[in-house]
Amino acid sequence: MDISDPATYTQIYEQHRRGVFAAAYRILGSEAQADDVVQDVFIKVWRKPASFDAKRGELGSYLRLMARSRALDLWREGQAAGRASDRLKVVVSTGDGQSAERPDHLAERAEATDSVVKALRTLPENQREAVVLAYWGGLTAEEVARRAAVPLGTAKSRIRLGLTKLRAEFGEGYLAANAA
Repeated sequence: MDISDPATYTQIYEQHRRGVFAAAYRILGSEAQADDVVQDVFIKVWRKPASFDAKRGELGSYLRLMARSRALDLWREGQAAGRASDRLKVVVSTGDGQSAERPDHLAERAEATDSVVKALRTLPENQREAVVLAYWGGLTAEEVARRAAVPLGTAKSRIRLGLTKLRAEFGEGYLAANAA
């Protein structure tokens, strides 16, 4: 069988294109991509007919194996592109690491954060831990109690006492404005 003969090639194409398509489609799940694989496989056979060795196996098996190989390559490329796209979306959504805020606002925020940290250091450790977990960590009083291994009432008291001391030092609205 001379694959380089156009009549033979046409016959081979008609006989095996469905099997090649099916092999690619099973992997890719896309008709368009499977059609591309069929085209790639038959172009390779047309350009290098000597690559098929009848002693090593049947032509149909050889063509389906080529299709499977090419389809897997395309699938892997798609997976890698998807992961890269996901990483890019994360970077774009979180910004490029540079703040859009003005430097004077950033300085004020840093100063406010320093003040809150200093005030937190004045609290007893158990109240400080409870306030940080509840107020900035977003935990409920019940979750704070479990984490500290204390009764719920004790956790609520620690949170309330700590916040009361901080409010006395800064005022009611200050903590809410600087929680971030």
